[in-house]
Amino acid sequence: MSDYVKDKGLNVKFDINFIPFNDFKDKMLVMAASGDNWDLNFDGDWLSYNQMAAKGSYMALNDLLPQYAPNLYKKYEEQGTLSAATIDGNIVGLPWTMKMNQRQFVTWRSDLTEKAGINVAKDSVKTIEDTENLLRELRKAYPNMKLNRTGPLTLIKIREEWIDLNQHGLGYYLSDPSMKIQPIEQQPFYREAAVKARQWYDEKLINRDAMIDKTDGAAEWRNGKAVFTLTSHEWVNADPGFSDPSFKLDSSLIYPDKKQVNRTPLANVAAINRNSKHPDRVLRFLDMIETDRTLYDLVQYGIEGKTYKLDGDTAVYPDGMSTTTSNYMEWGGQWAFWKPQFMRPTSTYPKDFWLHEAEFASEPINVNSPLDGLFVSEEPMKNELAKRDQAIEEFNKPIEFGTVKDPEKAVDDYIEKQKKNGLDKILAETQKQVDAFLAAKK
Repeated sequence: MSDYVKDKGLNVKFDINFIPFNDFKDKMLVMAASGDNWDLNFDGDWLSYNQMAAKGSYMALNDLLPQYAPNLYKKYEEQGTLSAATIDGNIVGLPWTMKMNQRQFVTWRSDLTEKAGINVAKDSVKTIEDTENLLRELRKAYPNMKLNRTGPLTLIKIREEWIDLNQHGLGYYLSDPSMKIQPIEQQPFYREAAVKARQWYDEKLINRDAMIDKTDGAAEWRNGKAVFTLTSHEWVNADPGFSDPSFKLDSSLIYPDKKQVNRTPLANVAAINRNSKHPDRVLRFLDMIETDRTLYDLVQYGIEGKTYKLDGDTAVYPDGMSTTTSNYMEWGGQWAFWKPQFMRPTSTYPKDFWLHEAEFASEPINVNSPLDGLFVSEEPMKNELAKRDQAIEEFNKPIEFGTVKDPEKAVDDYIEKQKKNGLDKILAETQKQVDAFLAAKK
């Protein structure tokens, strides 16, 4: 890449570092707090983006973006996605340009259910009760395998059409026209999930180390170390890259009658560090990716003949290589650089795959969030949020993963702790910003 862009007039070298996703959020926040001067990083609202942006860790790009990346800027203008990455008038992130939904599918190793004589049909697991029944059968058949690393709260939130703000355990009900922001710990379904989580823990329907497990769940699934997982429409339709061709999967959309919001433009973001010494060069590079297929292929797929080969227009692994042994292609974090105009079919994503993803996201059960583009400024409540986050880490996680012995008491205690941490101020300030955002959209 360095040689190629240099020939195009951009003199840069690439020093690339990968951070495991389980450590990503904490490490990014630490690096930003220490004043590190890296240039460009991947991020997303499911990682550290919200907090990094709220703390002013990303550079404002209002003037630089149109100057050094005019083609990319034009694309954003056409799509209207920059508003989602704008805080107090400052553009602080560069969103991806894809349309997707990540509603959950219950997914299981169908080769293992067949082997054990478990009769579970595709699309037959639609509720949390159905899920429990499947987990019990799988646990009985495979007592020594890792079973499940997700607590029941994830599924119950779908049933309730509860939408997380990705903002410190706050959220709202999609059916609520007033968009009242509430703390999740005070919702009746949270208590229900806490009791059920303890039941799952006792019955070993959730892995005993789920709360502290930092291994790559996707890798465990690919390598046959897990028999059950929750995943998205993308990964029940893409090739999962199983390490053994005898592995098979089946899936079922959970609560198919319930609405869920589509992924936001902030699901995958390229961001420039506020301390970057080379923001102009970063933006020139990103603009080239928008317009140059050769560079796009280098970034996404690597070197033809070494990290991938072409079968017609399809990018496939070289002979003897697969998803689990890849030396470059499908590297983690590439998603912020995806460009629909250049994306090739791959062994993972066949022709027209992303068209079908967009079609799924456009189904009536999948809707755009009414708060798409909202960014809650944390400065007026930063002290209260710091206390709330600490309590979430210390008390919410054990509740969510079923390790507390008395879940009812644990929930009561947790509610009181969060009230004392300044919850009223957090709710009032967040609601004020939500109301202002909605009023501005009218």
